[in-house]
Amino acid sequence: MLFLAIDLGSTNTKAAIYDERMQMLAAQSVPVNYIRAGGFVEFNPDGYVENLLSLIRSLLDSGAFRQDERIRITLTGQAESLVVLHASGKPLMNAISWMDDRSLAECAELEAAFPGETCYAHTGQPAALPTWPATKILWLREHRPDIFSAAAHYVLLKDYVVYRLTGRLVADCSIATFTFYFDIYQRRYWPEMLRFLCISERQLPPLTEPCETAGSLLPEIAETVGLSTCVSVNLGTLDHFCGMIGTGNVREGLLSLSTGTVLGLSTLADKYAPRGTGIPMHYGFLPGQYVMLPVAESGGVSLEWYKHAFLPNTDFAEIDRVAEERRPGDVLFLPYLVGTNAPEFDRDACGAFFGLRSPHDAFDLALAVMEGVCHLLRKNCDRIRASGTPIERIIATGGGAKSAVWCQMQADVTGIPVSIPAEKEAALLGAAMIGATAAGVFTSLADAAERTIRIARTYEPQTNAVSERKYRQFLALYDAMLAIQRMD
Repeated sequence: MLFLAIDLGSTNTKAAIYDERMQMLAAQSVPVNYIRAGGFVEFNPDGYVENLLSLIRSLLDSGAFRQDERIRITLTGQAESLVVLHASGKPLMNAISWMDDRSLAECAELEAAFPGETCYAHTGQPAALPTWPATKILWLREHRPDIFSAAAHYVLLKDYVVYRLTGRLVADCSIATFTFYFDIYQRRYWPEMLRFLCISERQLPPLTEPCETAGSLLPEIAETVGLSTCVSVNLGTLDHFCGMIGTGNVREGLLSLSTGTVLGLSTLADKYAPRGTGIPMHYGFLPGQYVMLPVAESGGVSLEWYKHAFLPNTDFAEIDRVAEERRPGDVLFLPYLVGTNAPEFDRDACGAFFGLRSPHDAFDLALAVMEGVCHLLRKNCDRIRASGTPIERIIATGGGAKSAVWCQMQADVTGIPVSIPAEKEAALLGAAMIGATAAGVFTSLADAAERTIRIARTYEPQTNAVSERKYRQFLALYDAMLAIQRMD
């Protein structure tokens, strides 16, 4: 039996074939085409699906495996991108990407209507953000009443792909948790929010558990891609959650860290987190568990910005080499170049260097940038641990995991071991593991992780008084920066 994992990504749509030993046999990808005009970020949902079908057909025609093998499909990918459907099931407009921030004013409107504690108690989210579909629906109501009045269904991208593949309109709860109108603790749509948005539950897809089978391929879809109508489609779960599964993070105590452009953290939790922690909570991919998923936009983008602006002719390997020689540095950096998300959600936050002296050069500041991102990581880890959820080990992926010196910094600053998994395509592997578990190849996701995941290297923390002092200074500098920003 073979497992076709599909990642409905924001930059690229990816597909890969795995065998029962979870060995990747072939993989291909296709870029996502966006329509950017007037500050909006949209894409054609039918075009997205057509590109996906072409990708599947191309992968199946690659000759990397036997065509007579039984195949199961599992989906993963982005959550918040909104697709608005007519009663006929056809999209009424372009899909609105999660990256589109047209609904900033609507965020303020929601925050005025619902106290933060109320929103957190239902959605698990400490703040109303323009990524949430609820804010986009409110924007449509106010700015596109023609679309709003004709809308029969509001679905997310993965919901729409499942509908196109199987004919079944359904939403798994691990995706619905990103709408801001789903109650993660009651496992239902939040009635008060629906009333405020002036939509009904009939306009939303029925809810089901993640990692369940949605159905089999429709005949016309099967014919298009060259598969049998017996091929099943598993709902899978969010790409971040599949990344957790694909790195072995399937029990409490482990934290997945992705240091790409954005700093993303995710860990399983079995309890409600106090709102004061500032840590977003989501409906999880395992029964009875939630996922803490703080995201900081000031992650790897800080080092990318710094290199482009101040060391344009220097590669990252050279920055790593010099950073290793000069550790520990004595310059502090606040990595809030695009404001901050978790754990503060402070729109007034900004970046800053502190402690500059005449001997400092561009490499000293690069080291400060790397350490600043590590301090931001620790701040989120401390908030997670303060909520009662332990962190025994960090499992690092993304571009930042390629830097040995940065991984060692992360271990030193947080005081937590940092492990690097051997598999790089964690989300696709996680989706394949879900499909294989559903097929009975593994008894559980924990069994799949035990038999599949390999760790390539672990960085043990080497904490000292200097790193602790610098972290306290980082916290104090953040408070001082906000005070200056808010001066009359």
